[in-house]
Amino acid sequence: MAKKTQKHVVMAKSVARRWISRVAEPEYRVKVLLGSKEFRNLSNLLRSFRDSKVAMQGVPTIKDLGVKEHFDTLEIWSRDRESLVKLAGWFESRGFDTSGVW
Repeated sequence: MAKKTQKHVVMAKSVARRWISRVAEPEYRVKVLLGSKEFRNLSNLLRSFRDSKVAMQGVPTIKDLGVKEHFDTLEIWSRDRESLVKLAGWFESRGFDTSGVW
């Protein structure tokens, strides 16, 4: 006698939606416009700040800080919104333009 096989159809969108809602966390970004400011190795400074090798006045260490350097901007992201707002304020107090935290 032949065994009957059962086929299960899974809705890919609903499975993906449930998985994403379970593992996703909000992430915030800010762009620092470098423009005509002469500031060398800013991305390396931020990576050292993330690794607690350098301290920035008034900004707590951000352990999950991400840094990506573009031609004329520096993109920074983290899940810690409050610390990222303070970091953006640190840049603005030193004359840099930022996109604001989004």
